[in-house]
Amino acid sequence: MRIVVADDNLLIREGVRALLEGAPAVELVGICHDRDSLLASIEADRPDVVLTDVRMPPSRRDEGIVIANELRHTHPEMGVIVLSQYETPGYVVALLEGGSARRGYLLKDRLSDRAQLIKAIEEVAAGGSVIDPKVVEALVAAQRGKDRSPLDVLTPREGEILAEVAAGKSNTAIAGTLVITKRAVEHHISSIFAKLDLPDESEVSRRVTATLLF
Repeated sequence: MRIVVADDNLLIREGVRALLEGAPAVELVGICHDRDSLLASIEADRPDVVLTDVRMPPSRRDEGIVIANELRHTHPEMGVIVLSQYETPGYVVALLEGGSARRGYLLKDRLSDRAQLIKAIEEVAAGGSVIDPKVVEALVAAQRGKDRSPLDVLTPREGEILAEVAAGKSNTAIAGTLVITKRAVEHHISSIFAKLDLPDESEVSRRVTATLLF
């Protein structure tokens, strides 16, 4: 898999480079420091996955999110993982507004080893999504802080499973994490969809909608 990294912080760029170097599954084809150099690398190097910071020059506001959303239209096959220091729910919701497929949001200070990062890259490249559990917790806290939440109708177990869905895990992975059967996970997810009154659309669409509600 071809990877491009973009971050205006030299230490972060070099840290990610060190994590990726020597990994047989990936090839680092570009390292960028701002929006313009990232856009140029995307066109020149055609990566499979982009690892980008949220805030970069020129504005240092939300360049990474904006580029990720633009790529849905210009390069829909390209995955994007936002590497961020911010747990702000608004950034995650903005990243997932167009769907969770091929998108990830990871906190920089929780990237502890190469295997973790490579696994996230592989998941996003394959069409899945990866959201840092700590960010999911922030989304939950923000939602529960409202006067009324559609999540109040869920049982504690359904809440646990929805948290795993929002983190981008498959039913098999959820079953392994919670030590229950895959069939039990499927039953709970069906119940979640029904209780949240989600339209009878595709499985992927309902999982994305449930994540945004979360």
